[in-house]
Amino acid sequence: MSRKILIVDDEEDVRAIATLGIELSAEWNIFTAASGKEALTQALIHQPEVILLDMMMPDMDGRTTLQQLKTNPATSHIPVILVTAKFQESEPEIFANLEVAAIFAKPFRPLQLANQISQVLGWN
Repeated sequence: MSRKILIVDDEEDVRAIATLGIELSAEWNIFTAASGKEALTQALIHQPEVILLDMMMPDMDGRTTLQQLKTNPATSHIPVILVTAKFQESEPEIFANLEVAAIFAKPFRPLQLANQISQVLGWN
């Protein structure tokens, strides 16, 4: 089954590596966004089944992007998985009140992303 996924990260290399890793292990339709603002537009247009969202981005960070996705009725139902390099270093309380399906730490293993996403969302 072909799933739709949106990968949001301000770093082109991270988007490319995540895309390649998922494409090599799952036949999903992948869309990307380089900013929170672009993510909001892409989510409305493509209605992905999950969004991988980087926490640390310039202009609109992951937390703000997540809040806007969750307050818009057209995107509030889409599960969001946060991807962050800061998860292990920071206090868990920072992430405790966020409405997310999971939090993946960077660096991630690209070839395991599709499997990790499937496990979190029960797509097995």
